[in-house]
Amino acid sequence: MDGEEKDQFESLYERHCRALKLQGKSEKTIDGYSRSVRRLAEYFGRCPDDIGKDEMRLYFADLVDSHSWSAVKVDRNGIQFFWKHVLNREWDWVEIVKPPQFKTIPDVLAVGETSRLMNTVEKPCYRVCLFAIYSMGLRLGEGVRLEVGDIDSARMKVHIREGKWRKDRFVPLPCKTLGLLRAHWCTHRNPRLLFPDMRGGAQHVRGTVLTMNEGGVQRALKAALCDCGIRKHITVHSLRHSFATHLVEAGVHLRLIQELLGHSNVKTTAIYTHLTEPSHQNESEAINMIMNGMNINPS
Repeated sequence: MDGEEKDQFESLYERHCRALKLQGKSEKTIDGYSRSVRRLAEYFGRCPDDIGKDEMRLYFADLVDSHSWSAVKVDRNGIQFFWKHVLNREWDWVEIVKPPQFKTIPDVLAVGETSRLMNTVEKPCYRVCLFAIYSMGLRLGEGVRLEVGDIDSARMKVHIREGKWRKDRFVPLPCKTLGLLRAHWCTHRNPRLLFPDMRGGAQHVRGTVLTMNEGGVQRALKAALCDCGIRKHITVHSLRHSFATHLVEAGVHLRLIQELLGHSNVKTTAIYTHLTEPSHQNESEAINMIMNGMNINPS
């Protein structure tokens, strides 16, 4: 890009970032959507405000060859946002790129496998974090961000703050999970975080306490899977799937599971009914029954 065109792009790019903030997008979305516009401009070496459909097809054809479909969807959505909110134009995206719809059933662990896996996790901090994620059906980010003030032991509830789509929710707190969280907290006594980052003894960056590193949690789970010989395709998010499946098996109603997981649509939750038909039952009783069957070592 020459100087004038570069100035034009920088102006449009700033408007793009500002529009994303004004639309209330998360930091993760802002980062992905802004990166998609930069990548488009770098690909053609010019300001993207005059790129046509044929050129866009060429761009996405190369992107499909070099990136995952999830990255392609982020770029498509980011560029669509740019066209709509910055350039005030519309695109017919079906004519340009349409990622395939995959209908897959995730691998899940049996209750016995879950207990064996948890006890194989080497470091107690990761073991307790992973069990908290499993026993409350949390996403990884929700688990590592848990704070002392989120735990309501009087009501046996946990306040999950700013989950997906920035939604708060309350989830039942199993008695076993509360005991493990208390024992773990006594090892560091951080006044705010349940899972502070203790790597190298450094907890602070510019005076802010960091949460446990998500990559470390993922690596701990991967190592434990290898050590205990579980060959299923299991990730930290699989613990959430396993939790929901175990509730279905225990007879908890699908609507209650939907609320526990924070799903906006019950159709998302319905994937867990491939095992058994749910029936009405108190979810706290069922959760505690499952967790009490596990013997997790806190140290």
